[in-house]
Amino acid sequence: MTHALKGRTALVTGGSRGIGAAICRALAEAGAAVAINCRERIGQAEQLAGEIGQQGGRAIVVAADVSQREAVAGMVERVTAGLGPVDILVNNAGIAITRGIDDLTEDDFDRTILVNLKSAFLCTQAVLPSMRARKWGRIVNISSGAARGAGSIGPHYNASKAGMEGLTRGYAARLVKEGITVNAVAPSLIETDMMSGQPALVSRIPLGRFGTAEEVAKAAMLLVDNAYMTGQTIALSGGIAFN
Repeated sequence: MTHALKGRTALVTGGSRGIGAAICRALAEAGAAVAINCRERIGQAEQLAGEIGQQGGRAIVVAADVSQREAVAGMVERVTAGLGPVDILVNNAGIAITRGIDDLTEDDFDRTILVNLKSAFLCTQAVLPSMRARKWGRIVNISSGAARGAGSIGPHYNASKAGMEGLTRGYAARLVKEGITVNAVAPSLIETDMMSGQPALVSRIPLGRFGTAEEVAKAAMLLVDNAYMTGQTIALSGGIAFN
C-alpha cells in the first residue's frame, strides 16, 4: 500500500467487476477508503471489499441503482456515514445494449441515457456540496471511444458517452476555481465482460490486442493525482484513430 490518498474517500459506481473493480483496487492501493457501488452483483462487490481489506485497505459495499435520484442520495449518505465525505467520484456504471439502427427501440435509447448519462449527473450533484465545502474533489467519468467513433454497440450508446464528455467539460469549467477537477477516460475495446465473445474486434486495433481494465485504472489514477488537469478526456484506444 502507498499513502498518496490516505484520508480520502472514493466512490466508484459499477465497481464490482471489470474496469470499476480495477479502479477500486488502484484507489485502495493508493490509500483511499473505497465505497464499491453495484446494483445487483453484491456478492462480487463483497468479495472485492474483502480482498481490499486483506491487503490492508478499507472498503464497503453500497448497493444502489444510480439512475434513481433517491437511491443516489441514500447511497451518498451511507458512504459518508461509513467512510466519510466523498472526495473522489468515479462514474463508471453503465449498460451496453447492442442494437442495429433498425432494431433500436425508444426503450433501449431511454434506458441507455438513464443509466450511462443521467447517473453521472445525479452522482455528481450529490457529492458536490461536500467537495465544495472542503475545496477539494476529483471526478472521473468513464466514457468510451464510441463518443467519437462509430463503435460496435449502437448510436444510443454513442449518444450517452458523447453526452458524458459534454457533462465533463461543463462541470470542469464551472468548478475549476473550487479545487475540484472533472475529467474523463475513454477506453475502446477493453477485455471485459462487454467484449466477451467478440474476438474478431481485435482486428480493428493497431496494437493487436484488447486493452486491460488495469490500464484504464492507471489512466483514472493519473487524473486523480493531477490537480492541474481538468475538462480533459484521455483516450485509450490501442492506436485506433477517431475523426
